[in-house]
Amino acid sequence: MGPFVRTSVASNKPLSKISRLALFVCALLFASAVLAHAARAPRGAAQQPAARPVVTKIDPPNWWAGLTPRVMLLVYGHGFEGANVSCQYPGVHLDRTRVTDGGKYLFLWLQIAKSTRPGEMPCEVRTPAGTTRIRYRLSAPTNPQGKFQGLTPSDVLYLIMVDRFADGNTANDHIASMPGTFNRSLPRAYHGGDLRGIREHLGYMHKLGVTALWLTPIVANDPRSAQDYHGYSAYNEYEVNPHFGTLRSLQRLVAAAHRVGIKVLLDMVVTDVGPKNPWVANPPEPNWFHGTPEHHTAATSNFLAITDPHASPRLWRNVVDGWFANILPDINLTNPDAARYFIQVSIWWAEQTGIDGFRLDTFPYVARSFWAKYNGTLHHLFPHLFNIGEVFNPNPVVTSFFAGGRSHFGIDTGVNTVFDYPFYFALRDVLLKNAPVQRMIDVLACDRLYPHPQVLVPFLGNHDVPRFASAPGSSVSRLELAQSIVLTMRGIPQLYYGDEIGMTGGNDPYNRHDFPGGFPGDPRDAFTAVGRTPKQQAIFSHVQQLLRIRRENPALRLGWLWEIAWNQHCFAYARITKTERVLAVFNAGQTAESIPIAFGDTPLQGAKELVPLFPGPPLAVRNGKVAITLPAAGFALYKVE
Repeated sequence: MGPFVRTSVASNKPLSKISRLALFVCALLFASAVLAHAARAPRGAAQQPAARPVVTKIDPPNWWAGLTPRVMLLVYGHGFEGANVSCQYPGVHLDRTRVTDGGKYLFLWLQIAKSTRPGEMPCEVRTPAGTTRIRYRLSAPTNPQGKFQGLTPSDVLYLIMVDRFADGNTANDHIASMPGTFNRSLPRAYHGGDLRGIREHLGYMHKLGVTALWLTPIVANDPRSAQDYHGYSAYNEYEVNPHFGTLRSLQRLVAAAHRVGIKVLLDMVVTDVGPKNPWVANPPEPNWFHGTPEHHTAATSNFLAITDPHASPRLWRNVVDGWFANILPDINLTNPDAARYFIQVSIWWAEQTGIDGFRLDTFPYVARSFWAKYNGTLHHLFPHLFNIGEVFNPNPVVTSFFAGGRSHFGIDTGVNTVFDYPFYFALRDVLLKNAPVQRMIDVLACDRLYPHPQVLVPFLGNHDVPRFASAPGSSVSRLELAQSIVLTMRGIPQLYYGDEIGMTGGNDPYNRHDFPGGFPGDPRDAFTAVGRTPKQQAIFSHVQQLLRIRRENPALRLGWLWEIAWNQHCFAYARITKTERVLAVFNAGQTAESIPIAFGDTPLQGAKELVPLFPGPPLAVRNGKVAITLPAAGFALYKVE
């Protein structure tokens, strides 16, 4: 009652009964309001005013003035409920906004005029609790000179697992924010390979003769995991893995590679993210993923059902909606916002670095409609950018279904090419399992299914399969034969780091050993001739010689492939242009064999002499015929005169 008495004392007159009653009622009402407010406040804490919005991250971190007419920003933070956003910048219009996940995400859709100039775009995020100001960078578009070159059949692709190639900067081996993740003694931990290490050994690759690099994913993975060295468990799509370096490290690598005539492809994963990705606990939108950690389907690899026009969805739904290995959260790319997010991810990495293409991971696990939009957008912005889809399947009917340049079910994926897994399986069957050469010819016959078979990517191994040198039935001679076939076959051949020195290893992770000499304390440095064993040097010289011959003979790069003659174990095939003819012959058998070849009614008709491109005597052609004898696992290469 004190305050109320104090208001009436100044009159020095006693209050009437009515006045005293009115004051008493007012006091009761005030006390009730105070008690109700106290009941709503957290127990044991004073009532705090609502906090102003906080921005912790923006994807993409920057964009380019005039590059695209639209960009979608995903803003991370908290306190965005009821946000009113304004961005004041000439040429930029904020089309719409949306707040999701209880105020933790803010989507901004911007329209950017072609004439917009680079600069810092100020934006305000206003809520009833306060205002936060941010500045978003619109950079000047990249000068395309010498960048975004793409691949051609003249290229040879060299796959590098970043963590296992060379440690150029030991300072990023032990990282405070990633404790316990580096340990070279553990086959699934980080070993220290990085982008600087690759850059420092570009001379080795140039001397070998490769013309393009494919790097396994370089984005940040779970900082608490010691087993994400491979890069396929994305944690932050817009950050370079700290163990590998920085964005500047990547930019320097690409620029240095381009200076010595080597192109660069990045491994891009849009299918899924790592299980510890922050999105998993708090997705930007309810349907950002197919399912949840508690309720989802496991991915299957029934790719054939996807190609079947009569297959009901239940036969293939798990392929495109399931979680890979039942672990990796599957992105729902039928969600237009998720689709735009990942298309922008690829645009951002391309524009930031000037790379020449992408290897697209687990290609069949994504709906064709997304790939059509993805490849269409990237090729519009970067016409020469070259994208290769991974379709891990031995059936050319399946792999050709996903190749770009042809419509299936009314949709063209638009991808430049795919890896030639059918040829990989046939090659290993013929060379290692005594399968007849007809197995390989049957695969080549299916080139008719591809719009552009001349850019298929044949290979003898990669990071997902046991090393050829460790496969049952392998030997140095058979490894060299496999390399000879791949490097004279149609398409853009791909080598796996270390196969050029006969590195061994079984299933993952043992097919991903460190390259000898790339790490501190290695007893041998196989990047140098003196550091290789005699066996390693012999294999290296064999690959180097083949790459030189391929480079010097256009028919081996650009010529059409013709099947000339074959039997159970031997195969003679030609690569022919208008001005050059080359004949390759191999014997996959266990003993020496002779293969008779008749050139009549073939593209080699009229041949007079076979001039060896490998060391060996020339062979005269008599009456349009010749017989070539080869040792077990033997190979010969001739220019046809």
